[in-house]
Amino acid sequence: MELKEKQMKRDLDPALGAAADAAATAPMVRFKGVTKRYGALTVLDELNLDVARNEKVAIIGPSGSGKSTLLRVLMTLDPLTDGVIEVEGEPLTHQLRNGVLVPASERHVRKVRSKIGMVFQSFNLFPHMTALANTIEAPMRVLGMSKKDATERGRDLLSMVGLADKCNHFPSQLSGGQQQRVAIARALAMRPKVMLFDEVTSALDPELCGEVLNVIRKLGHEHNLTMLMVTHQMGFAKEFADRVCFFSQGKIVEQAPPQQFFSAPQHERTRQFLRAVTEAM
Repeated sequence: MELKEKQMKRDLDPALGAAADAAATAPMVRFKGVTKRYGALTVLDELNLDVARNEKVAIIGPSGSGKSTLLRVLMTLDPLTDGVIEVEGEPLTHQLRNGVLVPASERHVRKVRSKIGMVFQSFNLFPHMTALANTIEAPMRVLGMSKKDATERGRDLLSMVGLADKCNHFPSQLSGGQQQRVAIARALAMRPKVMLFDEVTSALDPELCGEVLNVIRKLGHEHNLTMLMVTHQMGFAKEFADRVCFFSQGKIVEQAPPQQFFSAPQHERTRQFLRAVTEAM
């Protein structure tokens, strides 16, 4: 009945149907001419990038190349200098008024941003809250979920990341890998369609790093999530990603499927970077 009613609405309102069709075929995330400057320093330079629905994109490059800034502007943690970001065909920090793109209202930004979750390098857990409390706080406050429903979801997610027995532990009682897995569960509790991972293993030793990468693998294989991952783990990028994007000086210098990217890079700057990474291992 619900599907029939939706179809009737589309038939009665062609504009609604067209908008729905556009959203269904649009990239999940689109960066159009995105520029970010800090004073005279240009960190993202008229960047264009489309990310398909459920695509897993690894973002690599030297420090200061704009990788993390890309995620931060998508999460609206840093404002754009210029350009437009779209999520499912809908502008993130702009909205259409009388056919013209204007700065969006905070309500509009919150609505579109709710489709995005982010996991940071430094965990960013509330130290005075247990793992479960960290996981259920945002669903209750932002989504208005009841404590009972949020707790049920939180326990399920902590179990999914292998921490069913750590619900009542505080961050100080958890290893770095366990804290990062709590951070992943917390992001997933908001039911995002897009997950951003910003060097989530860089603060971990190799054994703990493996714990977190295994959780990300599981998410990618078992859930319909679009993922953008800034990473220095070349082996993981080669194995897991659908596409690798190499950043340098605020631009995408080269992008390709992993096998092609790592076996036959086309750009000399890419080859230099991969040689340096290999020599450092």
